[in-house]
Amino acid sequence: MRRRVGPVAALWTAIFVVAYGTNVPTPLLLVYRDSLGLTPDQLTGAFGVYAAGLVPALLLAGPASDRFGRRPVVVPFVLLAAATSLLFLGAGSATWLLFVCRFLQGAVSGVVFSVGTAWLGELIGEPGRSARLTTAALGGGWAIGPLVSGLLGQWAPAPTALPYLLHVALMVVGLALLPGVPETLGPHERRRGALIALGVPTGAGRAFVLVVLPIALGVFTFPSTAVTVLPLLLTPTLPELAVAITGLVAGVTLLTGVFAQPIGRRLGAVRSGPAGLLVGAVGIALSLLGAGHEAWPLLVPVALLLGVAYGLCLAAGLVMVAQLASPTARGALTGTFYACAYLGFGVPLVLSVLGGTARRGVEGFATPLAWLAGVVAVVALALALPAARRLVTPREVTPVERPPG
Repeated sequence: MRRRVGPVAALWTAIFVVAYGTNVPTPLLLVYRDSLGLTPDQLTGAFGVYAAGLVPALLLAGPASDRFGRRPVVVPFVLLAAATSLLFLGAGSATWLLFVCRFLQGAVSGVVFSVGTAWLGELIGEPGRSARLTTAALGGGWAIGPLVSGLLGQWAPAPTALPYLLHVALMVVGLALLPGVPETLGPHERRRGALIALGVPTGAGRAFVLVVLPIALGVFTFPSTAVTVLPLLLTPTLPELAVAITGLVAGVTLLTGVFAQPIGRRLGAVRSGPAGLLVGAVGIALSLLGAGHEAWPLLVPVALLLGVAYGLCLAAGLVMVAQLASPTARGALTGTFYACAYLGFGVPLVLSVLGGTARRGVEGFATPLAWLAGVVAVVALALALPAARRLVTPREVTPVERPPG
């Protein structure tokens, strides 16, 4: 098998199957809600705690891989991704175990996503193509995982077991392919220094904070809102299909992000980031209209809009990071970007707390969602201004750091 699968395809597959597993629990949270009696705050918290494990892992894994190499960091955590899915088999009987599993899943995924992205980019060598393939691997896995688990959770036996066992079987394939992927960071190219580093080159700080950071925050704000808040808002009229609908929303949102790549390529990274934020604001506003009229069919167009927004922001951010990063700190800067992006997973919990949904019910989401749509639209318009665009044009922002020698 290893002889027939090239290193790029092999690593792409490993990243895909890890991404697949991260969203397997998403539609099943409604099953856990019923079996464990979760409140809306607990439900969004179980989704958001994933980011609590993921963000520190992202910040640590990138610099560690810059120092020790990509393979020694990625391979053990791909194995741990399979082990985490096995641990989920007991989560249906204990709330604390569900939260622990989600936290571990975030930590494991953070390592694979940040370092795997840098590794894949070095294998490919061209930032635009690397961003497209990475988005396809991550977005495809993130989309197909909840879509399949939503269908299994709705109609298959053992809804909190079978989806995870299927993921473990896929992980076996990914692990079998990894030995054929060569190390891309030689000993003379490895960075010596602290294991905690942001990787932002000298002179690129303003560009990262003012442009890349807002786009990164938008990446997962849109899909996390789609797969947690929208089902709570719009599926009360079809409670018997809630799990399948949640899986469908997650799948449509995240898969749309993959198919949005030609749009991003046509616009270019500088324009596609603000465009993604603006489309996301429109999607959130439309979700409010649907909730107010109990128009559950609006789930699909809303999911499409939020998917386009997520895809444009992710691809734009990855291209900008590839252009800004110095060769000796690519893993660190990639990890920093993903750490910022995954803060968006905490947005549903913030919306839930601000809206007081534990006391007022799901209608408490309306006002926070309206504010979110407005803020995102303002940021999008600000990033579309020429001054912001000039900060991240390749001719204006060039890495100061150079590889040794």
